[in-house]
Amino acid sequence: MKDFTAQVDVRKYPPKDKHPVIFETLNGLKPGENMELINDHDPKPLYYQLMAEYKDQFQWEYLEEGPEIWRVAITRK
Repeated sequence: MKDFTAQVDVRKYPPKDKHPVIFETLNGLKPGENMELINDHDPKPLYYQLMAEYKDQFQWEYLEEGPEIWRVAITRK
């Protein structure tokens, strides 16, 4: 089990708030810090967005891959 600097369970937020909360949390991470993202579906589109906007700044690791819960560790490089 990893220790996380932050955790964002996006299932708790209305759709319009999900990405702002995720990116606010990501932007607050220092190098080496990580967050746990919890979602009710595969957040693969977020992965592609991170790769486009934050190229080589984050590491993405699936911790759980459904079918009901997806958990991802996102670490700032």
